[in-house]
Amino acid sequence: MESATSESPYPGSGNWEIPIDLFGSKKHAGVSRGVLAFTDESGNIVFRVNRHPPNPNSSPLPKDKKLLLDASGNTLFSIYRYHNGSWKCYKGNSDENKELVFSVQRTLKTLTRVELEVLFAAERSNDEGCDLKVKGSPFQRSCCIYKDADLVAQPDVQAPPNVCQ
Repeated sequence: MESATSESPYPGSGNWEIPIDLFGSKKHAGVSRGVLAFTDESGNIVFRVNRHPPNPNSSPLPKDKKLLLDASGNTLFSIYRYHNGSWKCYKGNSDENKELVFSVQRTLKTLTRVELEVLFAAERSNDEGCDLKVKGSPFQRSCCIYKDADLVAQPDVQAPPNVCQ
């Protein structure tokens, strides 16, 4: 299995590995109904995304909250979806003293195309636009990721060629 090592402090201290090939499924035998599981090529659960029940006292804000958990069930990130088509991701599960990791804004949504701009919360010297751009097709369940004009991630060769356009 190929893997990449990150120098980032997330999700814990020190170096950690992310499998290059992750497979997402809501029908994995090891998770309850409605939970999205990401497995490595051997079928081992690496990450899970759990929906967090809405808080009726939290106004005006997120429409939805999801938690990204590691294989042991520890919360790595809290992801909030807002009504305006944006998302914000914070470290851990705390609703207080949130440490923003990144934000995402949807810039295009049609029946066949979606485009997102991703901004990382690291110190930005100026407002130079987005850090990553994601372009994809919900029906083909695939996307391409760009940094500036450079393609940094794309679907495997079996995906239709027009996904990244």
